[in-house]
Amino acid sequence: MFRATTASLCSYCHRMRLLVPSAPATSTLASPNRKLENQQTVESLYELSVDIRKLRKFKGWVLSETPSYVSETADVLRDMGADTTAIASIFESHPEAILCQPEDMAAQRELWESVCPNKCEMMIIIEKFPASFFSLTNRDNQHANIRYLQSLWINKRIISKLMACAPQSFCRPVERNQEVIHTLRETYLDLGGNESNLCIWLQKLLLQNPHILLQPAEAWRDSLGFLREQGFTTEELLSLVSSLRASISELKPQYMRHAIAYIEDALMCSKEELKETIIQCPAILYYTLPTLVGRFQGLMDVGLSVEQVKESPSVLELTTQIVLYRIHKLASYGYDVRCGSLDVIVGTKKDFELMYGQLHLRQQRPL
Repeated sequence: MFRATTASLCSYCHRMRLLVPSAPATSTLASPNRKLENQQTVESLYELSVDIRKLRKFKGWVLSETPSYVSETADVLRDMGADTTAIASIFESHPEAILCQPEDMAAQRELWESVCPNKCEMMIIIEKFPASFFSLTNRDNQHANIRYLQSLWINKRIISKLMACAPQSFCRPVERNQEVIHTLRETYLDLGGNESNLCIWLQKLLLQNPHILLQPAEAWRDSLGFLREQGFTTEELLSLVSSLRASISELKPQYMRHAIAYIEDALMCSKEELKETIIQCPAILYYTLPTLVGRFQGLMDVGLSVEQVKESPSVLELTTQIVLYRIHKLASYGYDVRCGSLDVIVGTKKDFELMYGQLHLRQQRPL
């Protein structure tokens, strides 16, 4: 009986195997409309501990491309100092890397080594910005832009950071970047800046905002023209430009006008007082009107006065939640902010913690 049943089951299984089509030997189907996966690619990535499911979910098309260069790209990264974990992380965040031909990879590596010869530093950049490193378009423009920035004595590390954070600025014609740099130079010198300090100033701008070169030169002229109309002197404008640095190129005159008008009305200040307030807190120029209204009203709601805000306008750089937290923390030691200067709550978190720690020690001292 048992043998008969077993024989029957085997015959049934055999018939079912004939009826059910077998899976493709070299590919995997994810959906009816999806291309067949390159099984060699999948296996090579799997051997490198890459999360295949993650790739299928976000960039499954890469797994279907032929040819791919998984092992070759991994070897290049390994030669540059990457371990297996780093390689897997790079492939998961930017799987298009496996489609780069070996000769293109060699050229790209040479390009980046010209500004970042330290392998360790380069690997940190590649892990953080793999899409920038594996961008193979407009290499002639990339070379030209690197040479131009080097001719300005811009530090190599700053150039490599620009290439990582804003690769678009290197892919476009060098003439466009030259125009922006020329405008920056003229702006700095017109406002009383010293030619000998120009390079340092430029490097600070580029460090603070790597996308500055993507801002049209006209944006600088429009923003500065508006501020001149508000009565700021050349010396005051240089102070603002240096404080805001690259951010000033992103300011829109119409938004600045609304922000300035609101602050002037809310603080009930004169034109001269308004200028001094903006110089003390340049962030006023780029906060949106709803943000300024919300923060100012929040200060009034907790019992602070207009005069206190006028004396310490930098308090507007803090969110209402941060202000409330600091006020309550100081109140736990008997310090009522409403009766004194707001300077005790402005500044960075580190500044506040330092001041708070000193207050704590002072209270702990025996009489």
